[in-house]
Amino acid sequence: MTDQRVILKTPRLTVVMWDEGDAILVQQLHSTMATTRYLSGNLPWSLQKAEERLRGWFEEQARDGTTKYKLLAEDGRFVGRAGISKFRNEQFELGYSLREEAWGKGLATEAASALADWFFERELASGFIAFTHPENIASQRVLIKIGMRERAPILIDGVLDTAFELTADMRPTKDP
Repeated sequence: MTDQRVILKTPRLTVVMWDEGDAILVQQLHSTMATTRYLSGNLPWSLQKAEERLRGWFEEQARDGTTKYKLLAEDGRFVGRAGISKFRNEQFELGYSLREEAWGKGLATEAASALADWFFERELASGFIAFTHPENIASQRVLIKIGMRERAPILIDGVLDTAFELTADMRPTKDP
């Protein structure tokens, strides 16, 4: 893997740009009701939908300099996706999704926190939002852990989602 493909590294994760043939990984990630129940459409993804999303991520990266990226574990296994991309071509939005076997290990928090640091270091914007299905308490906990604050709910596909925001000045201070 070339260095330019690596977006960032954390103690347990490597965040990298997708490869052209990765639609099957995206489809497998979103192949169960458990992994799609809180996503728009809340149905498992077809390979065609995964291919469309992958093309969109390549376009976002080229246009905005950021998108949803591939998450790899220390041993190189694909464990999910995470990143910050434009939502409705307006605000930047943090999003992530992990394979079921990666749940409950703190990986979403690790990825989200590192992406927030990366986003603000690159000065892509003054802040970003995130939103979750109102029943997705685990994801809401991740957002709160990285310093995000709840804001007015947002209507997405007929569901009033819980919304959060984070600005650079809201970031928890790091120890020197």
